[in-house]
Amino acid sequence: MAIKTRFTEMFGIEHPIIQGGMQWVGKAELVSAVANAGALGFITALTQPTPEALAKEIARTREMTDKPFGVNLTILPTITPPPYAEYRQAIIEGGIKIVETAGYKPQEHVDDFKAHGVKIIHKCTAVRHALSAERMGVDAISIDGFECAGHPGEDDIPGLILIPAAADKVKIPMLASGGFGDGRGLVAALALGADGINMGTRFCVTKEAPIPQSFKERMVANDERQTDLILRTLHNTARVMKNVVADEVVAIEARGGATFADVQALVAGSRGRDALLGEGDPDGGIWSAGLIQGLIHDIPSVKDLVERIVAEAEGLIKGRLSGFLG
Repeated sequence: MAIKTRFTEMFGIEHPIIQGGMQWVGKAELVSAVANAGALGFITALTQPTPEALAKEIARTREMTDKPFGVNLTILPTITPPPYAEYRQAIIEGGIKIVETAGYKPQEHVDDFKAHGVKIIHKCTAVRHALSAERMGVDAISIDGFECAGHPGEDDIPGLILIPAAADKVKIPMLASGGFGDGRGLVAALALGADGINMGTRFCVTKEAPIPQSFKERMVANDERQTDLILRTLHNTARVMKNVVADEVVAIEARGGATFADVQALVAGSRGRDALLGEGDPDGGIWSAGLIQGLIHDIPSVKDLVERIVAEAEGLIKGRLSGFLG
């Protein structure tokens, strides 16, 4: 039996579970495993060094699954922006029909994708941003609560409030993101008004995730207290796994008056990438991870994880919750 929602119906998937874009992790091995499990996975476009490499990754994923999958395109203001239009063209020419956008003013990308029949999920951290994206014409929203890995925004609103607040105003299908990793979370998200859940950290701790075993084992060992909020004083908050480097960034900011130059070498994406993909050292750089670490106790296959979440959710809906009505 499957849990059907507006989201599963619109996007043609079996289960209301999504693996959104994850830098360095959203690759063919993981995305195809998620798709084959009946959920929806996303290749992370900017993990690929060039648009040509993205096209090859799309083709590689297609060799591993015949089920729906998408591509994440995150738009961030940078001194030297990547060639977004070329990445967008690679997505369209690759026949991708589902895109997750995130970041800064995606209107140009939304318009082009929609003109080519691509459905768009926009990821955001505030109700006002969700409503703005809805006006832009996106097909669904993914709303990120304060519990999430990566950038939770600057409002510090946890999912228990943010999800129903968004559900009260957003008319299109909506995913709940941040703090989800089991069937209890899926049922809670549905009860709060969402049409599915978006998981990042939990999918990192699976057999197919293309990251070193040392990172997975660290996240299993961690509890819900093992994250740091960095770059708070620079108004670019990021939730990352608590480690030596993250603690050093927090200490520099706590002294007051820190500029980005003071922490740049510590938070550099290249340092985190090298620690992750090269050295396998969980203390070698910055690594995004959410509070859900406290509920991660094993390293299953993606298939086993998805099946377990759905079975647990169905059990709760039919059993414990229906029992309250007796």
